[in-house]
Amino acid sequence: MIGVLSKIFKQLIEGQDLSAAAKGNPDLAIASLFCEVASADHSVGEQERAAKVSMLTKVLEVEEAKAQSLLQSATTKAAESASLYDFTSQLRHLEQSERFAIIHAMWEVAYADGAIDPMEEAVIRKVAELLYVDHQEFIRAKLLVVE
Repeated sequence: MIGVLSKIFKQLIEGQDLSAAAKGNPDLAIASLFCEVASADHSVGEQERAAKVSMLTKVLEVEEAKAQSLLQSATTKAAESASLYDFTSQLRHLEQSERFAIIHAMWEVAYADGAIDPMEEAVIRKVAELLYVDHQEFIRAKLLVVE
């Protein structure tokens, strides 16, 4: 956290545009959100690892090798991140249907082990709020997965 703050202050002193630094890779942001939800219960099993790859290939329409590569980078990004906003701020330009697809995929990752931990649900709820996905759609995505 201190490293992040010192980097921001350095950019300010050097006169760099901080908004340019905030722009990132939306695919990496989505992969990072999947990592966040999988690790919310402090236990990432093989089913959740497989679900992250599966959902990335489906949502981003990429090959499995690309999904694996994204997840490798995303795991580090998620561990270094201070908040979910770091990722969701990069996804606000998406259409509502694409945002719903992300929330739905997050439920798939959370439920891959056959149970949804309250911490996983809290992460998905917060992401839905940050992406302006209605509560009704949040619940609909959950029901599509658990039923």
